[in-house]
Amino acid sequence: MDEIVEIWGNCAPALRESVSDAVWQMWLSKVSPVDISGDMLTLSVPNTIIRSKVNDRFISLLRDAASAETGRPMDISLIVVSDFDDDLSITDTTPATPPVLTPPPAPVSASPRATGSVRLDERFTFDTFVPASSNRLALAAAQTVAETPGRSYNPLFIYGASGLGKTHLLHAIGNWVVQNYPNHRVLYVTTETFLNDFVDSIRQNSQVLFKKHYRECDVLLIDDVQFMQNKEGLQEELFHTYNALHGAGKQIVLTSDRPPKSIETLEDRLRSRLLSGLLAEIDPPDLETRLAILRTKAQGDGIVLPDDVGEFIATNVRDNIRELEGALTRVTAFASLSGVPISLELAQQVLSDIGAEPKLITPDMILDAVAQAYGLSVDEITGPRRARPLVTARHVAMYLIRNLTDYSYPSIGKVFGDRDHSTCISAVEKIAGQMKERRQLYEQVTALIHEIKGSG
Repeated sequence: MDEIVEIWGNCAPALRESVSDAVWQMWLSKVSPVDISGDMLTLSVPNTIIRSKVNDRFISLLRDAASAETGRPMDISLIVVSDFDDDLSITDTTPATPPVLTPPPAPVSASPRATGSVRLDERFTFDTFVPASSNRLALAAAQTVAETPGRSYNPLFIYGASGLGKTHLLHAIGNWVVQNYPNHRVLYVTTETFLNDFVDSIRQNSQVLFKKHYRECDVLLIDDVQFMQNKEGLQEELFHTYNALHGAGKQIVLTSDRPPKSIETLEDRLRSRLLSGLLAEIDPPDLETRLAILRTKAQGDGIVLPDDVGEFIATNVRDNIRELEGALTRVTAFASLSGVPISLELAQQVLSDIGAEPKLITPDMILDAVAQAYGLSVDEITGPRRARPLVTARHVAMYLIRNLTDYSYPSIGKVFGDRDHSTCISAVEKIAGQMKERRQLYEQVTALIHEIKGSG
């Protein structure tokens, strides 16, 4: 018992530093240590509502903190212990596994990644997707396959430049199917996750489990398939997975930054399969669409956005929705810290760098800049340690990579030592929120943006 108390006593401060005060008070402060056995840490929560929330959004944070503290990979089991039961009897002992979206836990001999699909992001739904002429076909096709999976547009191949909403549509399809077809198994993965699972299955001689995992789902969603070029073994595996799923009437949806014909070194037989369904392109949004996206974002965050400010941002940020939303965050954060209303003059001052000729920005450039600014090494920022200065620098770096590059959350997690994508989402959301409350942090992030863009 002393061991679990000591471990949790060291994990709790790191967890609190990783999330907002509201998240800590509402959810993670309710988690208590119960037992540790081998690589399994058992924690308790007072009710099923908290368990469901922690399981969906914060289980990876708990796992990362426990693994960092013990120095070995740890799994987490959440149990519900009644608040009002005097003898603390266990009322629910369901292990902490993701709901619906992943298969039952694999046997002990299975690959650790055999059930490691990326969880769906509940924020990405059809309701939160802004429709426009630039994405109308892709949106309509996505809604159709979600409503009738496997019956039309199979496969559906959505392509377009980074930051235009392809990943949003994948998650929207998955979320709709999960809500309306509770018996359907939905599997969302990035190409990188698919590759890692494939390599692990070969290394651990668990190819049967790998094939079972991918070929027995009802809806398979694969993001960024352009990264399969030059990977012959992975392409062959996708070819056979496609044939198995398509033959069984299961739905397949893929995204890429280019159409199948433009993906170099793609095997002809796989290319022909991808071309056999519907290809839907998402174009860069026009001015009206960019304005609509800004207003939707502002309304969702409770921000009063003057028309001239929205037009200024939408006119100068043309190609990337992610950068569009990042510009709005910078303006609202500065206004909040200064205690002044959002105005065109303020937006022009804060966003003096937008509209300039963009340059290619890489995660390495961002990591180098953040490391220098915080007096740390890149290895420390991307490593497992969770001391406060390190955590802050790490979260800032994740925020900047998300806003200044085309890296997805799973790809950002890979940069930081294979951290789960939900850890990166929490970090980005935390920095975005704290920039509105802490002037020093806002100024640090703004200075880094100017430096990295070469305009500071």
